[in-house]
Amino acid sequence: MVQGSGTGIFESGASLNSEGLLNAARRVIKLEAEAVASLDGVIGPDFLAAIDQLLKCKARVITSGMGKAGLIAKKAAATFASTGTPSFFMHPGEAVHGDLGMITGDDVLIVYSHRGQTEEVLRIIPYIRHVKAGLIAITSNADSELAKNSDVALVLPIEFEACPMNLAPTSSTTAMLALSDTLALVLLEARGFGPEDYALRHPGGSLGRKLLTKVSDLMHRGEENPIVSEDCPVREALFVMTKSKLAATSVVDSEGKLVGFFADGDLRRYLNRGADDLSIPVSSLMTKDPKVARPDMMAVKALEILEAFKIIELPVVDEQHHPIGMIHLHDITRAGIVL
Repeated sequence: MVQGSGTGIFESGASLNSEGLLNAARRVIKLEAEAVASLDGVIGPDFLAAIDQLLKCKARVITSGMGKAGLIAKKAAATFASTGTPSFFMHPGEAVHGDLGMITGDDVLIVYSHRGQTEEVLRIIPYIRHVKAGLIAITSNADSELAKNSDVALVLPIEFEACPMNLAPTSSTTAMLALSDTLALVLLEARGFGPEDYALRHPGGSLGRKLLTKVSDLMHRGEENPIVSEDCPVREALFVMTKSKLAATSVVDSEGKLVGFFADGDLRRYLNRGADDLSIPVSSLMTKDPKVARPDMMAVKALEILEAFKIIELPVVDEQHHPIGMIHLHDITRAGIVL
């Protein structure tokens, strides 16, 4: 069992000097770290039974708890939901005033209570048993009503809080949080939940944008996609590029297939040689067999190509090698996608 002094670090009306304050802080960190370390003893048959029940859950994992334990339950529900386990939090006080109707026999509840005797929590147990939902208890009291009425009880080895008065939930809630994360992440691995699955649930985050955004979502197409023929004079190619507001153009053969790519850099190199004849065909200055992107390619992959070859635009081609779009480095970075 993780124990504190039970006598406190403060005396009534006393003030601590700097060293006393630092020692108090170290004591709290030490006790909470010990609370987490003590969870190693929880990882055994009961933990496996809880994982098995959660894996077999046909509907939602519902978390519940009062006070500080309830706040941990809320965070747990959010973690479960974002890592592949449909979940939501139910307040036990609201539950007995109608929210119990959200629970079905296909759900599994994880109920948090340090002592396992919280009145509001115990009042929801008869209904859980009535609908035959699963019930997992996370508590520090193996002899509590909550533990005795659960299918699985994960008993935390916490007797004393880090609070010097042994009153404020601290060590117990830290242990609850760590155990909840452990359940969620073991479930994640058991289900083979990967980065793409995570991104689907976080489309607004940087990972979601990185793993879900395709070239087709960002590329220029139609009139914004400059295309010229092999025999097009450089002067006319420049007009096409200017109209599209891009600094490059795809070059196609008589069948409309991509054979080259002409960019402003090609023009600068030509002019730097002292040449100024803009009536020559663009094919004489273009880059042959250029790097390309596919519309179904992830935008981050296109970004890798752009950065690897120090270029800023890529033609986008279909399966017949027809240029159907163009993607610019800035299109990708503006979408919040970075390597």
